[in-house]
Amino acid sequence: MLSGQLPVKALLVTCVIFTCIPPGISYPADTEKGRTRVVHVLEDESGAVIVQTAPGKVVTHRGGSITLPCRYHHEPENTDPARIRIKWTKVTDALQFEDVFVALGRRQRVFNGYRGRVSLELAGPGDASIIIHNITLKDYGRYECEVTNDMEDDTGFVNLDLEGVVFPYYPKMGRYKLNYHQAEEVCQEQDAILASHAQLHKAWLEGLDWCNAGWLEDGSVQYPIAHPRDQCGRKDTPPGVRNYGYRHKDDERYDAFCFTSNVNGRVYFLKRFKKINYLEAAKACQRDGAAIAKVGQLYGAWKFQLLDRCEAGWLEDGSIRYPIVNPRARCGGPDPGVRHLGFPDKKFRLYGVYCFRKNDESNDIEPTTKVAKTSSNKPTNATTRAI
Repeated sequence: MLSGQLPVKALLVTCVIFTCIPPGISYPADTEKGRTRVVHVLEDESGAVIVQTAPGKVVTHRGGSITLPCRYHHEPENTDPARIRIKWTKVTDALQFEDVFVALGRRQRVFNGYRGRVSLELAGPGDASIIIHNITLKDYGRYECEVTNDMEDDTGFVNLDLEGVVFPYYPKMGRYKLNYHQAEEVCQEQDAILASHAQLHKAWLEGLDWCNAGWLEDGSVQYPIAHPRDQCGRKDTPPGVRNYGYRHKDDERYDAFCFTSNVNGRVYFLKRFKKINYLEAAKACQRDGAAIAKVGQLYGAWKFQLLDRCEAGWLEDGSIRYPIVNPRARCGGPDPGVRHLGFPDKKFRLYGVYCFRKNDESNDIEPTTKVAKTSSNKPTNATTRAI
């Protein structure tokens, strides 16, 4: 049921980042970077209740824990808690719904990939918030909180955002070779998922400039241009994210825009006395108690661990790349980014190697996050280009 003209005894659900309030109150919920978010609950002359909430989102990263806030107020207040039904659902861009969690009184059920990771916060009466632990890339998106009592119900929405990095990807066989399903697959193979439009737009605001169109998770094909030029849609057009619209997922071929977040481990350049071919590189990482790093893992380490190494190395997909946080002479140009040297012959070409060692999960427990903090010390997507 949408907010609007509801009976006085209707159930009122408010899902916002900072707070939720009972009817008849209007006050600033909190202040973020000088901006005040206000939540209003008003009552008109007929006694009907109108609920208005400020839009917002909660932000975390892969491997973290997050509270999705949702509170409700019911008239009369002496309603039996055992008759309150709380249901959380994930809503996709295609308006498909995935069950996450449901509770009726003391009975609870968690669905599918959320099992073992979701629980009620239970911060007090009227609290329908849930905590999601060990956040994954696929947890990104919009969630619906529905609270029902007998015949009355109301819903609210919370957007779960992830700190991360968007990177363009094409396979060894070349550019514009992937249909939608293959693009999904190659991103997953490189420890990532297909990026959303919001994620690509944010990356463009941070400086991402890429002149090849790629699939996004909603089936559209887009590409970000920070520096307009004739070979990328004309020099006299304004910067922006170019959009080809929704394309045929089976027949049409493009590149992919992938999204990844913090890595649950460490990416490092393996120090050796001599350069090696691909097979030797994979074995060297294995002997070091690690695995050859994937492209998404290298991007995650560049973004979150500030990995900066001016030495080209093998990655799992057979490409040669290296991460630069602090640009300098003979390190691939004036902008930060992950340099890409292509897909050389695996047998005869010799380079270093980037390895990935996973964290010990027993030492990887993080506190629950309610409001994410941003940092200006992390690199932006200034450029991610082949050199």
